[in-house]
Amino acid sequence: MDSYRVVLFLHLVALAVLVGAITLVAVSYTRLRAARSVEQATPWTTLADTTTILFPFAILGLLASGAYLTHDRWSWSTPWIYVSIVALVLVAVQGPLVAGRTTSQLARAVREHALGPLGEDVRSLAHAPALWFVVCGNAAIVLAIVWNMTVKPGTAGAIGAVVAGYAVGVVAAMFARA
Repeated sequence: MDSYRVVLFLHLVALAVLVGAITLVAVSYTRLRAARSVEQATPWTTLADTTTILFPFAILGLLASGAYLTHDRWSWSTPWIYVSIVALVLVAVQGPLVAGRTTSQLARAVREHALGPLGEDVRSLAHAPALWFVVCGNAAIVLAIVWNMTVKPGTAGAIGAVVAGYAVGVVAAMFARA
């Protein structure tokens, strides 16, 4: 067994962790949005907050294993590789920079909320555009990266896949937050 196949396996494991974390966060915020009381909201907020620790590990795992795979068999000038790296960096920074403030406010609002029905402040934060653009947008960008890894398009195709994926994510966010 050669090291390339082992690192490729680790790359796919990191991808699975990233997709799993995105899925858990999306389900958590969907269920939080449907919650009617603080008792119903608390477990979902806790799950979303706890899951966020997986993102740096998954992204660093993807970047490190991807760097090895690129160095071993590909080239740093391969269009789908550098476009996918930029897209993954976008995923990495978009969460904390775009949705981070909203998620922190939402977690704090649920923690500090009195027992009983949720107030309008929590309900409003659970429908915040920034939250849903990141949840849906990052999932769609990751799918576009997987497309690029599979199809290996040129520069225009790789960029087009990421832009189209992000556009799908934005449209999905508009429906998800409604």
